[in-house]
Amino acid sequence: MTDAPIFAVGDIHGQAGMLAAALDRIAADPDAGAPVVFLGDYVDRGPDTRGVIDLLCEGQAAGLPWVLLMGNHDRYMRNFLDGRGPQKPERLSWLDPRVGGRSALRSYGVDVGETRPEADIRADALEAVPARHLDFLRGLKTCHDTEAQIFVHAGLRPGVPLAKQAEHDLLWIRDTFLDDPRDHGKLVVHGHTALDGPVHYGNRLNLDGGAGYGRPLSAARLVGRRAWLLSGRGRIAL
Repeated sequence: MTDAPIFAVGDIHGQAGMLAAALDRIAADPDAGAPVVFLGDYVDRGPDTRGVIDLLCEGQAAGLPWVLLMGNHDRYMRNFLDGRGPQKPERLSWLDPRVGGRSALRSYGVDVGETRPEADIRADALEAVPARHLDFLRGLKTCHDTEAQIFVHAGLRPGVPLAKQAEHDLLWIRDTFLDDPRDHGKLVVHGHTALDGPVHYGNRLNLDGGAGYGRPLSAARLVGRRAWLLSGRGRIAL
């Protein structure tokens, strides 16, 4: 049903405390118990990647109606642990300061000193990162759709059916999608491009409010194409 409520949570980026607070806001909403879609980028930049994945694994284990999507940073971490190099369109190592892998590994107690060889850091990471965390990263979806919404991490290639979208676009696309005002058939709910707060553009809703840079983590309630930010004072229409 297009009028069925659903929640969505933007890019978390290692902010375990913010995630716990967002989950509390969802639990306090009158529609608590409706599905929750997490838009990816659980890791990097913030101080507690391990705590974030622990919380999400606990929710999965409890059978909560959660949908967990993959972000480009999550794929970076998975590929690093699996021994794979950067994939298109990635150009940097996961350990590059601009990506944030070192901050993620610090939360697991891994020595990520600048002079340590990457192979040694990876070996220590494989010892430190719990198997269920790697299973979590390997099990993430790239998209989720309902009658009224399409949930993805970064966006869609305009004019391409959802079933034919390329993974690198779902995880990485920006200007081609962000600058296109056309209707996509459903509201596209995404993150990836950090703003000062969530913004509804009519054809899409960007929920990356910049938690990776210390700004508040966005959690929203959606009904059809309408959306409300969840705050300590209740719902705020977007």
